[in-house]
Amino acid sequence: MFEPTAAPRVLALAPGVDFPAALVAGLRARMAGQPPEAMAGVELILNTTRMVRRVRAAFDDGPATLLPRIRLLTQISDPIALRDLPPPVPPLRRRLELTTLVARLLDAEPDLAPRSALFDLADSLATLMEEMQDEGVPPEVISALDVSDESGHWQRALRFLAIVERYFGASDDAPDTAAFRRLALQMKLAEWERSPPAHPVILAGSTGSRGSTHMLMKAVARLPQGAVILPGFDFDMPDAVWSGLGDAMSGEDHPQFRFARLMEDLGMRPRDVIPWCDARPPAPERNRLLSLALRPAPVTDQWRSDGPALPPLPATTEGLTLLEAPSRRDEATAIALRLRRAAEDGVTAALITPDRMLTRQVTAALDRWGIVPDDSAGIPLQLTPPGRFLRHVAALFRQDLTSEALLTMLKHPLTHSAGDRNLHLLATRDLELRIRDKGWPFPGAQQIVDWGVARDIGPWARWVAACFCAPPIRGERPLGDWLRDHLDRAETIASGANGDTSELWKQAAGRKALTTVTALEAEAEHGAHMDATDYGDLFGAVLAREEVRNPDIPHPRILIWGTLEARVMGADLLILGGLNEGSWPEIPGADPWLNRRMRHDAGLLLPERRIGLAAHDFQQAAAAPEVWLTRAQKSDDAETVPSRWINRLVNLMTGLPGRQGPEALSLMRQRGTLWLDRARLLEAPLHAAPARRPSPAPPVAARPRALSVTEIKTLIRDPFAIYARRVLRLKALNPLQRAPDALLRGIVSHDVLEAFVKQSIDDPSRLTPEDLMALAAEQIRNPDNVPWPTTRHLWLARVGRIADWFVETERARQSLATPALYERMGEAQLPALGFTLRGKADRIDLDPRGGAHLYDYKTGNAPSPAEQKHFDKQLLLEAAMVENGAFPDFAPKHTERAVFVSIGARPAEVPAPLDEAPPAQVWAEFSTLMARWFEPERGFTARAALLKETDRSDYDHLSRFGEWDVIDAASREMLE
Repeated sequence: MFEPTAAPRVLALAPGVDFPAALVAGLRARMAGQPPEAMAGVELILNTTRMVRRVRAAFDDGPATLLPRIRLLTQISDPIALRDLPPPVPPLRRRLELTTLVARLLDAEPDLAPRSALFDLADSLATLMEEMQDEGVPPEVISALDVSDESGHWQRALRFLAIVERYFGASDDAPDTAAFRRLALQMKLAEWERSPPAHPVILAGSTGSRGSTHMLMKAVARLPQGAVILPGFDFDMPDAVWSGLGDAMSGEDHPQFRFARLMEDLGMRPRDVIPWCDARPPAPERNRLLSLALRPAPVTDQWRSDGPALPPLPATTEGLTLLEAPSRRDEATAIALRLRRAAEDGVTAALITPDRMLTRQVTAALDRWGIVPDDSAGIPLQLTPPGRFLRHVAALFRQDLTSEALLTMLKHPLTHSAGDRNLHLLATRDLELRIRDKGWPFPGAQQIVDWGVARDIGPWARWVAACFCAPPIRGERPLGDWLRDHLDRAETIASGANGDTSELWKQAAGRKALTTVTALEAEAEHGAHMDATDYGDLFGAVLAREEVRNPDIPHPRILIWGTLEARVMGADLLILGGLNEGSWPEIPGADPWLNRRMRHDAGLLLPERRIGLAAHDFQQAAAAPEVWLTRAQKSDDAETVPSRWINRLVNLMTGLPGRQGPEALSLMRQRGTLWLDRARLLEAPLHAAPARRPSPAPPVAARPRALSVTEIKTLIRDPFAIYARRVLRLKALNPLQRAPDALLRGIVSHDVLEAFVKQSIDDPSRLTPEDLMALAAEQIRNPDNVPWPTTRHLWLARVGRIADWFVETERARQSLATPALYERMGEAQLPALGFTLRGKADRIDLDPRGGAHLYDYKTGNAPSPAEQKHFDKQLLLEAAMVENGAFPDFAPKHTERAVFVSIGARPAEVPAPLDEAPPAQVWAEFSTLMARWFEPERGFTARAALLKETDRSDYDHLSRFGEWDVIDAASREMLE
């Protein structure tokens, strides 16, 4: 195939060339005239599986021929030749072993990192070890680094690296996967050294960013019939720039740095690299522009000298669109619209970005048109239904069951998925209503079973109690025990009460989850002893390492690629999305072991390597026939910084007015603005007239005929709430996870004070702060009353702050009258209206003259006398009810006083203004008020007189508050 030469053989294709298609075309051209079997003798080494698929597809397009022997970089050795090597250790086993070592380190140095980072630190160390093995850097090189600052962190890192030295070099342990690949490569290179292959060996598509790959490329280039074909080689860059890329510390972030290093090691010059075939890039002049824009920072002064030599830029950038969206959502919507147009036109289009959030947003936007893109990355396993389900089950081991966790699990699509799921969901709905109604923050097994038996669903309730109500597991256990119990519990939950085969391990995500947990189960013996929290973190981290391809049939022409796929090309339109600093290029992650200088001195890869690879991917992708460059100006309400490559391109073009750079840049932005405008039109809401302030007037017969004394305040301040609750019968749903709110505190406080007062009447010597505190402790520390440990301490402390005051004022109250009624319900009638007023008195005392003393306990601030007179008439109405004989078997001569007893932060007694509003007057005014509410034209106006504008009603959403304001006139609507 190749003419004999002593020089290394390195060929290349320019950025923008369809690499797989050009590779096959050049191979066919070079094999023209040779017998058919000659093609089968060619050994073709490719870098990715996707590249292999595209090369095979290019051969399949014809004409018919025998295929070359196609191998991946990781599979170049003969299996027979590897029979003497021990099989490599699975990466998961090595990470579990390292997790044990990291756990010991964290036990000894707890300040080094949180326990939740256990598996991440082990994974980071494993990655460092793999890199050391791949680059051929033994531990002694790391240990010998000259570190002038012998900090404690570096000493700990050295001790830790010393622990894992046994994984390197000659040892009884099987090699890691990276070490195995390097051993296999060394064997292959030794074989080529002894007996160079006579058949053509072509390594194509790799940049040589890894040490082992770089070593293989050098060996292939020197074979008699060997050749290396570089992707995206910059033929436009001058030799002087190439010669300045040798230093990794200053040049590794350049897209061509790896090629410069390869040529330096092979003793070649840039002009020695020749094109593989005559395939021309689709936009050669744009390649020149990009090459100049991406030159290393120290030589950007060449923009002034070389920029004027560029062709007119409007024509050069004709296929280039710059879209600068105001937000990530706008960016995703505009991209989705362009991909939809491509699908309609039959154009192959690909979105290339490392930003997985952007790809999810674009996928969601495409879903409205039924377009499922072919996503090369798929979905992280932890975010799939089986992944979420298994993580929820793992969380049950480490914390008490909450109502929220229980309902989350019961509603998961994989729970009770074996059969009768409709009955399961019906029972789940009823249980949720029960939990909300009774306020169970931590549902207990007996509570659930008793409720289920009463509802005639005892077997289902017992299944729920058995699966979910087990207490958390304390202490450390072997990983295998955790995993076994975890999977047993997960399968029991998924199977349901009937115990049939569930859907947990089915579909693509389920099968991937089963493969992952099976592998973890096989390696569990190598894991450390851990508690429930560490196990949950480790299990989640293991799932996070796996991904699931979309099982749906994707659109054949709409693609989502990672940046590595930019080398594969093959699309008519490439959209380079998320071009912001921190996204593309990504910010190198923090290295807990070595800093940048130490990595350079040790011969390891610098953090800039990823930036250089991303720059090379950008240079290739930006040279496609039609290209979009997109970014969001804001992300999560924060300003973003444009990618350095966007900045360079914009700055270069802005500084070339002689080449019409500013005009070309404006045209690029105009093309992007056009699609942004279309995206805004797509999402523009339909105009709808705002709702008017409602004041419904239902028929008199439908109006409430009974209210409580506490609802009268609501009737005055927010009549619409009474309409919604009593006429429409809409009840606000209690929160799922009941909070220790004012309502519950009021209930508990009332119980404590009632029991204390009764106790003091039976035994006056127990009217002391100590007895009050003892009784409060008994009530509040009862988990059935207050389930939250922290809240118990807080509420008990609040009782302690008012104990002395309450006892002192209670002595005064008892000196005036004797407690007679506690929590007594009463009713008073308005016969003319057929209306009943109901009320429960917290406490009524009776004095020797037959006068009633009403007391109402308030855990918050009591209403002032002015508020009571005009709005909050609870106590005034109770006083009137007393004088009207509303309480059975209780007939005092009159109401002597009515007092709010506030036991909040500022305890106080606030009397009702009986002198200004005597009971007879209050009852007469109340009768008049209710008569007005039974007038047919009287409407129940929303938010008529709330105390504060910030007050919220349970029915604000129903009245559509926000579309109208409290200053708007009410719109009465007569209902029938």
